[in-house]
Amino acid sequence: MLLQLFCCLSVTVHNVIADEGTSYCNKFTQDCHNMEPPSDSVTALTVVPYTESQVLPHHRPTRDFHLGGQDIHIQQNWGSLGVAAVVWDAAIVLCEYLELHPEVVRHKQVLELGAGTGLVGIVASYLGGHVTVTERREAMPNLSKTVDSNRLVSCPGSITVKELDWTADLSPHPKYDIILGADIIYIEDTFQALLNTLVHTAREDTSVLLSCRIRYDRDLNFLTLLEGHFHVEQIHYDKSRDIKIFSAKKIKTKT
Repeated sequence: MLLQLFCCLSVTVHNVIADEGTSYCNKFTQDCHNMEPPSDSVTALTVVPYTESQVLPHHRPTRDFHLGGQDIHIQQNWGSLGVAAVVWDAAIVLCEYLELHPEVVRHKQVLELGAGTGLVGIVASYLGGHVTVTERREAMPNLSKTVDSNRLVSCPGSITVKELDWTADLSPHPKYDIILGADIIYIEDTFQALLNTLVHTAREDTSVLLSCRIRYDRDLNFLTLLEGHFHVEQIHYDKSRDIKIFSAKKIKTKT
């Protein structure tokens, strides 16, 4: 069945960035309306129908996964909440890594930062972790709804939803055994606040796992900041999705 989705395409548009966070149809439409073609060029516009299988994963209203031994149904809402309401590849890769290494979260107190849809935290709870998934205030209703719709009657672990603003007072938030983050390294203005949050919520024996796609050189700046407080190493690389997982542990203070 064809979706009623149409994109405005121009033969004079070249090298449109095909990144996960780009609103492709909006970009094409904006280009078609705003671009003044050169006088010696011809611009041809066409309406192209897309089947559901061709729609980018982030723009689909729902996505289904089988992770942690369970079926998971995620409702996405790109149009309303953008990046906080869709499932990114980095989250899927981190879930798959945890499936291979469930001991990382089993019986542990686990914190997920910038949880978005909560997929990583949900899977961690299925694997026996006692998980707190966190987001900023405006993303909380969607996160809570998604977590509640995927709760198990009998779950090896547990999951709680909690607001956590990296720029606010961090004193109410405790320290955790494991800290997880999927694609939370992408806005440079948040790097210092994210670092402060990690420093506050981690003990010296806490393991931090950050799954991300390094899109820009500036993303590496966060890893440099992190290395000022943590020992950092890459522990996994998913070549097909270009996703890296970094492990970090606090540098022990000298006594």
